[in-house]
Amino acid sequence: MIEWAACLSSEQQESLWRQSKYLQDQHKKRFHKARNLKRSTSSNESLREARQHDIETVHAEYVAYSQKLIRKAEITLNLLKARIPGDLRLKELERWIKDADYQCQLIIRRVLNHETIPHSEKVFSLFERHTEWISKGKAGVPVELGLRVCVLQDQFGFTLHHSVMEKQTDDQVTVAIAKGAKQRFPEVSQVSYDRGFWSKENLEKLETFLDRAVLPKKGRWSEQDRKRERHPEFVRAMKKHSAVESDINALEQHGLDRCPDSGIDGYRRYVGLAVLGTNLHRLGSILQKQSSQAVKKAA
Repeated sequence: MIEWAACLSSEQQESLWRQSKYLQDQHKKRFHKARNLKRSTSSNESLREARQHDIETVHAEYVAYSQKLIRKAEITLNLLKARIPGDLRLKELERWIKDADYQCQLIIRRVLNHETIPHSEKVFSLFERHTEWISKGKAGVPVELGLRVCVLQDQFGFTLHHSVMEKQTDDQVTVAIAKGAKQRFPEVSQVSYDRGFWSKENLEKLETFLDRAVLPKKGRWSEQDRKRERHPEFVRAMKKHSAVESDINALEQHGLDRCPDSGIDGYRRYVGLAVLGTNLHRLGSILQKQSSQAVKKAA
């Protein structure tokens, strides 16, 4: 916010932000001071209370200084709107002002008012708003920041359909991903999932348009569940399901590990290109193998 306000003010020869570097340094000092204060783990209650008081005091000072800069930026924005109306860069400055104010409100609620911030109200990236906190539940990498992508692949390793999951969990895309593949490839008759996609409603919906839904149940089995999941075809499909891990790794190698594009539209486009690249690479491998076998037969 400071950088945008200072740059635009300088272009219009306004002196409101002539000390912008100094203001940034002062703001960073207060930020680092607040960040470095940790809650006390002492068994002495008075020490814990004293540390909590220090934390709240420092955060209150940090918020007060931040809000002072926000008010200054708002004055600058109003002044520039009169000078250069319609300039798209003013919208960017306005966005940073709103972001700064929102972060201040989160600090007040969390630290000073001791509220628990709902997950949906948290911000994990100021630059890529669609970024989500993903709990993987795996050793070594328990959480990641990004956006989930669901892929459906055939027995040959080709990705038939994919879906970018915005604020969705696996069980919310179970039916949609299968329907999307079925519309493109009517011959799809069976889809295999892991337990994260389970719900009774999903199973019932899948069975209306698939010959077999390989959807393992969470929790205890009923006699009907036992019969369904011990069917030879169900067992065979589940044993092959682990092969999708290598296909996911192939997608990461072709662009899905990190997206250099910006915005949710850029993210969706990059995911599509990664899927296309992986499918082309897979097709090339098959053609190369067939060519090699033909040469060996000819020899």
